[in-house]
Amino acid sequence: MTLAEIAAVVGGTVDATDDGGRTHVVDGAAYVDSRQRVPGGLFVAVAGERVDGHDFAEGAHAVLGSRPTGVPSVLVDDPVTALGVLARHVVDLLPATVLALTGSQGKTGTKDYLAQVLATAGPTVATLGNNNNELGVPLTVLRADTTTAYLVVEMGARGIGHIAYLCGIAPPRIAAVLNVGTAHVGEFGSREAIAVAKGEIVEALPVDGTAVLNAGDDLVAPMAARTRATVSTFGDAGSGTVPDVAWRGVELDDLGRPSFEIGYAGDWQPVRLTQTGRHQVANAAAAAAMALATGLALPDVAAALSAAASASPMRMDLRERADGLIVVNDAYNANPASMVAAVDALVAIGGRSSRRTVAVLGEMKELGDAADDSHRQVGRHVAAAGVDVLLVVGEPARGLADGAAAEPGWTGEAIVTAGRAEALLWVRENVSPQDVVLVKASRGAALESIADVLLEGEVTAR
Repeated sequence: MTLAEIAAVVGGTVDATDDGGRTHVVDGAAYVDSRQRVPGGLFVAVAGERVDGHDFAEGAHAVLGSRPTGVPSVLVDDPVTALGVLARHVVDLLPATVLALTGSQGKTGTKDYLAQVLATAGPTVATLGNNNNELGVPLTVLRADTTTAYLVVEMGARGIGHIAYLCGIAPPRIAAVLNVGTAHVGEFGSREAIAVAKGEIVEALPVDGTAVLNAGDDLVAPMAARTRATVSTFGDAGSGTVPDVAWRGVELDDLGRPSFEIGYAGDWQPVRLTQTGRHQVANAAAAAAMALATGLALPDVAAALSAAASASPMRMDLRERADGLIVVNDAYNANPASMVAAVDALVAIGGRSSRRTVAVLGEMKELGDAADDSHRQVGRHVAAAGVDVLLVVGEPARGLADGAAAEPGWTGEAIVTAGRAEALLWVRENVSPQDVVLVKASRGAALESIADVLLEGEVTAR
């Protein structure tokens, strides 16, 4: 598109071109990080609380901003809103099937599975990482073109109406709600309020669309009443429900990687995942249900799931050092449910390989008034699961240690450190090649540095 055409779509004006932008063509993707410049792309200059993107526009091919920068630009009152308008214009011109998903946990893992399954059937564009907000969704859309067969969009919510807004940018034909947990409960106030927000994704579906719902979640299954679309459910075949897409016979190998059968319409196919953790089964089943709704066959879906590799960093990223130490880096984010799932994966690996289990855990943020109780509950689970050592990083996460200490019969050890520096010192001096170490916390804790030290540095043997 030319700058003049973009300006017409978003209601802006063209600046810094002699011909009103009629010949200045944008033929690259949109981006917001000037350090990741796209040749021929559109730099969206966002004025944030700390950094103003307009100050970094020099050298860009074209800019969508709110003030002149000396670079060929389209000027609007609000670049973020204009970006969404532009993305909606583009998506309406594309032949791609739009698939959207949301949930309190598992969004990125499910999205990565789904993208890799659909890629076996046609060109697929999917959300990078977890760029699932009012910037990430339109940026994902604007990476697609006329050759794109499937557009997979992860959607997050920080309040009521957020997902409805995102669906206005990328209207889905197939949409899934994975679960309703306690992530962001501090912002919403309750799981019920979270469910109101998450359910907006199925309300946006057309009558000929498909809503994919978790049959085993008490707040997700009832969302069937909130959509005009066909409903397809997924869940555990042995849970007492009768999901449309089911799994059975889950087994874990020595590295905690699940094998199971997935079933649909009376057919059962084997799946062996390459990612660690029993919780990956539900993510894979949700992805399968969405892929099946596009018309893919179950044997092809099962084969693609078995071939799928980890696509997002710091998410149950299992590495084995040359001397045998196993490190599971799940430091990208955390909430109570994902903490429990990661701890269970740690214990599964340790139990099958006769290794000492070390859980390096930090704060779970955005839990509001439930923060202390949530940390204590996760700590109790750490102890009940039989983790050998719990290393708590930072005072805000002390409740983890308190909860573990309160669990009757736990023979493990809980250590509270002041922060990353002290935790790094502890792992350097105490972790051995015979251990398996989980590193997990909310993103703001930046615990990936501990995983990096374990994988790159030397440790002292016990």
